[in-house]
Amino acid sequence: MKRIAVLTSGGDAQGMNAAVRAVVRCTLDKGLEAYAVYEGYQGMVDGGDRIRPIGWNDVGGVLQYGGTIIGSARCQAFRERPGRLQAARNLILAGIEGLVIIGGDGSLTGAHILQGEWTSLVAELLSAGEISPEQAAHHRSMSIVGLVGSIDNDMFGTDMTIGADTALHRIVDALDMIASTAASHQRSFVVEVMGRRCGYLALMSALASGADWVLIPEHPPEAGWEARMCQAMQRGRQEGRRDSIVVVAEGAQDREGRPISAGYVKQVLEEQLGEDTRVTVLGHVQRGGSPSAFDRNLSTLSGAAAVEEIITGNYHSEPCVIGIQGNKISSTPLSACIEKTQAVATAIAEKRFDQAIAMRGRSFVQAFKNVRTLMKAAPSPAAGEGKRLRIAVMNAGGPAPGMNPAVRALVRLAKDRGHQVLGISHGFKGLIGDDIHEMGWMDVAGWSERGGAELGANRTVPEGKDFYAIAQNLEKHQIEALVMIGGWAGYAAMIGMHQRRDTFGAFDIPMVCVPASINNNLPGAELCIGADTALNNIVGVVDKIKTSAVSSQRTFVVEVMGRYCGYLALMSALATGAERAYIHEEGVTLADLVADVAQLKEGFRRGKRLGLVIRNEMANEVYSTAFMNALFDEEGGDLFDVRQAILGHMQQGGNPSPFDRILATQMVSESIGYLEEQAIADEKVSACIGTIGGDLLFTPLEQLPRMYDERRGRPKSQWWMDLRAIGKVLAQPAPGNSHSETQPGA
Repeated sequence: MKRIAVLTSGGDAQGMNAAVRAVVRCTLDKGLEAYAVYEGYQGMVDGGDRIRPIGWNDVGGVLQYGGTIIGSARCQAFRERPGRLQAARNLILAGIEGLVIIGGDGSLTGAHILQGEWTSLVAELLSAGEISPEQAAHHRSMSIVGLVGSIDNDMFGTDMTIGADTALHRIVDALDMIASTAASHQRSFVVEVMGRRCGYLALMSALASGADWVLIPEHPPEAGWEARMCQAMQRGRQEGRRDSIVVVAEGAQDREGRPISAGYVKQVLEEQLGEDTRVTVLGHVQRGGSPSAFDRNLSTLSGAAAVEEIITGNYHSEPCVIGIQGNKISSTPLSACIEKTQAVATAIAEKRFDQAIAMRGRSFVQAFKNVRTLMKAAPSPAAGEGKRLRIAVMNAGGPAPGMNPAVRALVRLAKDRGHQVLGISHGFKGLIGDDIHEMGWMDVAGWSERGGAELGANRTVPEGKDFYAIAQNLEKHQIEALVMIGGWAGYAAMIGMHQRRDTFGAFDIPMVCVPASINNNLPGAELCIGADTALNNIVGVVDKIKTSAVSSQRTFVVEVMGRYCGYLALMSALATGAERAYIHEEGVTLADLVADVAQLKEGFRRGKRLGLVIRNEMANEVYSTAFMNALFDEEGGDLFDVRQAILGHMQQGGNPSPFDRILATQMVSESIGYLEEQAIADEKVSACIGTIGGDLLFTPLEQLPRMYDERRGRPKSQWWMDLRAIGKVLAQPAPGNSHSETQPGA
């Protein structure tokens, strides 16, 4: 194989450029030729200059841009066989042997048809004399790999599609802003979001924003829904809500298949409630703007995997879809993805709505159940079965964005099941000092979008007589279950309590640790609440730094948090295209610095305009950020100057990202069920919850110490360390024979 081409098709999605960059650079790194098909399938049909080589630096500096630099177009001609025949001819004449197609279900369905017809298309072209026998023999099959680029998140084969996370950012940011103006005027808003026939964006944005009602295609409301919606809104006003927000998916419909428009919902609210109501149709703003850190990294890893699949996969096999399952890149036959995706649409059309929701997956089902509870104005009067518990909740460790949504979800989900919830202020310091109070439904109103920790958090770890005071307060308040949302200080305290169950009977209760730390450094969890927000905060600042640096031939050394865990440094380097990420796990030597300086100097000699180095705050005690800044500046001479940027606590600040809000709700929801099970068990097992391999699992507390390097404050096994190699490949200097030196950069 010599040539691999990449194209983007259908509606654009944020992250497509990162995927194109990864495909091009990984192809070139393998010693192959990279081609781009411009303007999607239309470019494939047109051929000529629309299928041409693309070089290393042609994809430099594109990570932060939305849209697609190689263009996209709807192509009616490709829907017919003559169009596909012309497309096949153009691919063969260009010598293309492997094809990476980035698009939605329609685009990937086209890929499936093309691959299925390929043999007959080649035979027809040969018979017509359009290609030579040698060309026909060489191109007897076409290796095709698909990446799902769609904000709708409506295709099987991946947990998340490229662009969906960024679209959620746009929607949730808008809903947060709408909520503040709506509350000022006690006004109702109806917000229409994209998603075609999939309710993912509507459902998850409603969950993340604390909306009051949501309408999605997979679950059309029963007859009379208008009255029930208005009653819920009215009850909310009576309970103290100042704003009302209804989220409507663009494909929403009633049980008879009649569309439910945002305008109709507005009319209902105004007529039945007499409220001033506004409609906001977010439209294509959901597609635009810079991609989130998640979408950049998903696209990068998927693009690299696509090239590997083409090179090492079965050349004659059917097309596959590269996606993500949990935190692992996966490969699924395209035919299976298309079949299962279409099955959901069929179920909706046939009014098998419960089945349609189930087919969207377990996380979709759980989110649907949770959002129906969270948007209530008050808990159900007789909800829940089994033993009623007095559950206490606290934050501990450093503040992490997402702590407030987690507490909000716990209070409402637990109370709706009939439990009482007590809030412990200021972590274990408050538990020791009896700073405990009961929490009501409306006490957590508006917490979904707030950063920080309203309950307060600190790093106090109880010692000696502190445990006696804790036991007394647990007994005093008759606490029967405990949830700690926080970092390792909280974990250590909970482990200490668990180890003293024989001494203090009050500790023999079910307890759960929910991981919340921007450092993403906790055992039993691949992702911690807050890490995604911190990563996006870093990426947003670094994007601005790159804009400054590129105009003045400058290198920046950016210091990020993480303590001895390099997650933030490595993942932000991957998302921003940094040349180097210095992390404690790898160490830093003088030889490393010498080599990196030489690489920077060579790059700037060849026309490079910016340099970016990201350093974990504890990467090396001697080679500090200031030291690196001075070294690079001295050695850079007249080629480039150097600045340092220490991002500090801004990484912990701001509103939590949609990802962190949703993750917090999922973890807390599962934790309540776990506490209920353990409360009636003969031997109560306290545990931490975490996402492992895409599933939420519980790990007993007694297992955590041997999974954790306490001296360095990080798990002994870190999944993301496997991503170092791809980051180094993509950030290396352009090969000498790379096309175009006009836009050098990351």
